[in-house]
Amino acid sequence: MSLDRTALLRAISRLAAAMERDFEMLNAADGALGDGDLGVTMTRGMRLVAETAQELPEDLGLALLSCAQSFTKSSGSSYGTLMATGLMAMAKALRGRMTVEPGEISGLVALARDAMIARGKAEVGGKTVLDSLEAVVQATAGGVGIDDLAAAAVAAVGAALDAIRDKPATVGRARIFAEKSRGMDDPGMLAMAGIVRAVAG
Repeated sequence: MSLDRTALLRAISRLAAAMERDFEMLNAADGALGDGDLGVTMTRGMRLVAETAQELPEDLGLALLSCAQSFTKSSGSSYGTLMATGLMAMAKALRGRMTVEPGEISGLVALARDAMIARGKAEVGGKTVLDSLEAVVQATAGGVGIDDLAAAAVAAVGAALDAIRDKPATVGRARIFAEKSRGMDDPGMLAMAGIVRAVAG
């Protein structure tokens, strides 16, 4: 089953609702280790994406580019910038495409991960959103069935949180609270877990 504009619109609707639901949780998690505005960033970004969703073109590359621009317009936060960066990397690869095959998902997430690594000057293993994306890349590699891929991605982001929870933060403002961060979930990873679960449906 190919993924197209209709699938994208459904994912946007689910994701916008999930970010509204997780607003306070993400702000609280971010407040313990950062600025406390991650819920604001994600909610504002997804509100703007959702508001313009019906105007998105059939071209998935251009559609994702528009989503990236919405995040750029709605927030100047580092996480919003990283989200836009990842979306733009996928948009570039999909320009001119009306559909995506499920088997391409791992590679597309890898493109987003690599672009975010370059932009954020961070690495996998630093207790950041990159660890969530890496987990999804690995879990979905070689998959072809959309339902199996969705389940694998959801399981992967949960496992990534569990695996890295007791490690210290090494990137961004959270690194100031490195020892305090042991036993705490990284806010960016929490947000990405919510994103993956919503997109997976």
